[in-house]
Amino acid sequence: MNYGKNTFTKLAVLLLSFTFVFAGCKTAEQAASSSENPTRGMRGGPGSDDGMKKYSDVITKDAETDEGLFDVHKVDDKYYYEIPDDLLDREMLLVSRIAKTADNLGYGGEKLNTQIVRWQKKQDKILLRHVSYENVASDTMPIYEAVRNSNFEPIIASFDIAALNEDSTGSVVEITSLFTDDIPSLGLDSGDRREYQVRRVDGSRTFIEHINSYPKNIEARNLITYDASNPPSNSSTGTISLELNHSMIVLPEEEMRSRSYDQRVGFFSVQKTKYTDNAQKAKQIRDITRWKLVPKDKEAYIAWLNGESDELVEPENPIIYYVDPATPKKWREYLIQGVDDWQVAFEAAGFKNAIMGKLPPTKEEDPEFSPEDVRYSVIRYFASPVQNAYGPHVHDPRSGQILESDIGWYHNVMNLLRNWFFIQTAAANPDARGVEFDDEIMGELIRFVSAHEVGHTLGFPHNWGSSYAYTVDQLRDPEFTSNHGTAPSIMDYARFNYVAQPGDGVTNFYPAVGEYDKWVTKWGYTWFPDDMSDEEIEATLNEWTIERADDPVYFYGRQTGSKIDPRSQNEDLTNNAMEAGELGLANLQVITENLIDWTERDGANFEELEELYGNVLSQWYRYMGHALSNIGGVYENHKTYEQDGAVYEPVPEATQRDAMEFLQQHAFSSPTWAFSDEILSRVNQSSAIDNFRNYQENVLGSVADAQRIARLIEFERRASGDVYTAFEMMDDLRNGIFTEVRANENIDVHRRNLQRAYIEQMESLMNNELPSIPAQWRQFLGWTQVDVSQSDIRPIVRNQLTILNRDIARALRSGGFDRSTRVHLEDAQMRVEDILDGDD
Repeated sequence: MNYGKNTFTKLAVLLLSFTFVFAGCKTAEQAASSSENPTRGMRGGPGSDDGMKKYSDVITKDAETDEGLFDVHKVDDKYYYEIPDDLLDREMLLVSRIAKTADNLGYGGEKLNTQIVRWQKKQDKILLRHVSYENVASDTMPIYEAVRNSNFEPIIASFDIAALNEDSTGSVVEITSLFTDDIPSLGLDSGDRREYQVRRVDGSRTFIEHINSYPKNIEARNLITYDASNPPSNSSTGTISLELNHSMIVLPEEEMRSRSYDQRVGFFSVQKTKYTDNAQKAKQIRDITRWKLVPKDKEAYIAWLNGESDELVEPENPIIYYVDPATPKKWREYLIQGVDDWQVAFEAAGFKNAIMGKLPPTKEEDPEFSPEDVRYSVIRYFASPVQNAYGPHVHDPRSGQILESDIGWYHNVMNLLRNWFFIQTAAANPDARGVEFDDEIMGELIRFVSAHEVGHTLGFPHNWGSSYAYTVDQLRDPEFTSNHGTAPSIMDYARFNYVAQPGDGVTNFYPAVGEYDKWVTKWGYTWFPDDMSDEEIEATLNEWTIERADDPVYFYGRQTGSKIDPRSQNEDLTNNAMEAGELGLANLQVITENLIDWTERDGANFEELEELYGNVLSQWYRYMGHALSNIGGVYENHKTYEQDGAVYEPVPEATQRDAMEFLQQHAFSSPTWAFSDEILSRVNQSSAIDNFRNYQENVLGSVADAQRIARLIEFERRASGDVYTAFEMMDDLRNGIFTEVRANENIDVHRRNLQRAYIEQMESLMNNELPSIPAQWRQFLGWTQVDVSQSDIRPIVRNQLTILNRDIARALRSGGFDRSTRVHLEDAQMRVEDILDGDD
């Protein structure tokens, strides 16, 4: 549940977080054996006369030493790495994350950069070089040399060798400056620097907090301060201070066998460009990210794979998540259950005991245990007001192998869960009525989020299309919901059952690891024998995918910024947004009518009432969004040549008309039950009307959006049969919003505000162009690029304004309006005429 900054300067960071695109080239073994290896013929040793100091003169008896991948020494305020020769030129993954930040500048755990590096000796220096895997080729082909030349490795930093170690098998370098100087790839990216007008790193306010070394990784944490003219918070200081964590992890010497990405199945992936001697075009290849699971008993597993046995097999190295010792005791078992819930999914891939949650070892059992040790994956618990949790993973960009994961769990995610569960289920669920839940209820909510975040760490992105598989009737069925939850995948944002009504008898309102999760785990984690070729494996996986292609339970709906495919939305349920929204609104009305009683506590003020009432309005807004995505919506069904039918097809005309009717009835009408004076008199001084105006304006702006209109124009030209045209949609919108004008009725304050918002939106369409978004981002964002001025959009809008101007003039001639309505219509007429006159 990660929520990043919503600015175009952050689009590259957002894209990176969902596609995990990395780069690189030459293997460690090849570099080590190369005739160009600069470590050969290196002079020097303890006490030599080539300018180096004795080891004991550099690493004094007062040094604080932490042994591990590199021995890390602290002498006074300086830090030294003792780099063994056998780790020179080994490829290592360097992941830089925000550990602590100010408001509006990312969040704890957010990645700033992921890169492969190698430490290399050249003459009397140690170089830190960036390794690229953007272009790859087999080292058995002549083209490999060309690819290698195109991947020449930039030098990130250079360090003098201060001394050799006692037996001359390693070099000692002072690396303090790596974390106190301005190293671009270890700090804010170029987009942040431009946006915040960063001038420089202030070394006097930049410090190393600590550097810890473990057998396979080194963890460095620094507090870095930038001088900036436009900081995102605390602007008067002209300063940005961040605490960053840098994990350097040695990559496996033997790469895991990669598995090709398939856009019909939901996995995070790594992307590269592959060159071969025989191909006329370089090929973009993508490999999924996944843990390396190999069966202990391969013969028994092959028997299972061939259908000759039902016996499941244990993996050589199971996936284990430890619960942070800082976690409150009463929540630990629920976090562990969230991990263990994935057992059934791995059973579908032929494994038993493949994944498990555990309590951490005690100090007596393992005094060296640390959550920062890459050998351990940990659910980290943060005492923070942030209402969030996140599930990242660290993977090998060469193969996609997941190496480790630390799930971030913020204490106040429980408040977010309270709000969701209350607002979505309290009408039909007595357990959700109250400002504080019983521990068992909250525990089950924690279990749900734990399982969802674990799914991300297994390589699974959000599947926002999963909930579309279930019908309204199924979610109102007590037996069905008890067995299947709210969606086939816990990786959807299906949340809780807002469809079930009081009296339906539903008792299970939660999502769970479901049929889609089992299928995607089978697809990604089934082990295939070493003698199967990559082509044979891909053919098998393709056959499995095609077998399930027509079953909505196995549908993967990717996450996008703009929901062009209305099946793939967050926070929604069922295959009918309008019917589900009607039921959800009925439940919201019940909740609103009882909200004061259900939040009442002696001696308490109305803070909780205000928060939950705000969540009622937010949920109302979500239902409007679920419906409007059908207007101008396009179904996206990725296919291969063996599969019949279109990949892209417009939402049926009748469904789009239903969506418009739903919005006219619920989004664009004057609020009734939601505008509760009994609640507002306790929580709102004088801004309720403007709050509703803002919600309605946002819905209106999303309907009358240039991209949505462009898609309607596009499919009127492309589609066969009846379609909902742009003219019809815009006619329906105008007629619905200005119903009173045509009926000569007085217009209340909410509708007057909405009608002014409509005119302003038309003005925007007449005068503004869409920003130009790079092509490589458009698919992820769900972005429809259109040149508004050269499209049919402005003629359509001009036509709407001309008709509206005529209708207003006719209404004013008829008269009979109250003063507020008459003045409003006169103003509206002037606004419309100004737009039309300005267009001449």
